[in-house]
Amino acid sequence: MDVLVYLIPASLLLGGVGLVAFIWTLRHRQYDDPKGDAERILNTEWDDHPKP
Repeated sequence: MDVLVYLIPASLLLGGVGLVAFIWTLRHRQYDDPKGDAERILNTEWDDHPKP
C-alpha cells in the first residue's frame, strides 16, 4: 500500500501532461483538415518526377 503514495501522484502528473499536450495540439490546429490531407497525398499533381 505504500507504493500508492508514489503511483497516484505519478499517474496524475502523466495524465496532466497528456491533457496539456492535447490542448496544445488543439490550439495549434493539428486536427483541422484530416480528410484533406488524406486526399492530397493521392493527388498526382505533385509527382516525385516532374514532367519535362
